[in-house]
Amino acid sequence: MRVVIAEDLHLLREGLVALLRAHGFDVVAAVESGPDLLAAMLRERPDVAVVDVRLPPTFTDEGLQAALEARRRISGLPVLVLSQHVEQLYARELLADGSGGVGYLLKDRVFNASQFIDAVRRVAEGGTAMDPEVIAKLLARNARSEPIGRLTPREREVLELMAEGRSNAAIGQRLFLSDSAVGKHTANIFAKLGLAPSDDDNRRVLAVLAFLNGKQAP
Repeated sequence: MRVVIAEDLHLLREGLVALLRAHGFDVVAAVESGPDLLAAMLRERPDVAVVDVRLPPTFTDEGLQAALEARRRISGLPVLVLSQHVEQLYARELLADGSGGVGYLLKDRVFNASQFIDAVRRVAEGGTAMDPEVIAKLLARNARSEPIGRLTPREREVLELMAEGRSNAAIGQRLFLSDSAVGKHTANIFAKLGLAPSDDDNRRVLAVLAFLNGKQAP
């Protein structure tokens, strides 16, 4: 699995490279600026990019802007944001195209290597990996959005855990629900978000993206 990394802090960047390589990833580029990130993503077309938001030269939003531009040119390019802060505008823009393969983790809330590696793999495979704090910030603004507003409190809990990338079994354990109960809630969520059965679309990912972006799913 080919990875591009963008991180301006040298020690952290080298640590990420070493960690990913130790788990079998092929780090094809490790850069420290927004322009270098965009060039690397377009050149390498990686399976996933791990991106800091604030990069040289201005330390504002170069990382996200480079990632968003790369996703515009390479549809569905998986991007995992690794940031110090919840940047709501950037997170929403990343989700806005409705494509899978997105994640947003907070650096100081990644507690172990396995959690991070699992998130990288999940995003590379087209799923989502969202920090609960990021989810909470996005949902605060979308609480009354339609059709999201039609979800019951329990359905919202199930979908929030989906956004974190949890399986049905893990959701059941967290909420003390049976597998059949989780399946029923999931089916209700898909129905309320207008996600008909399809062989082409991952309804789970589409539901999460609709939920976080506050829009009706396609």
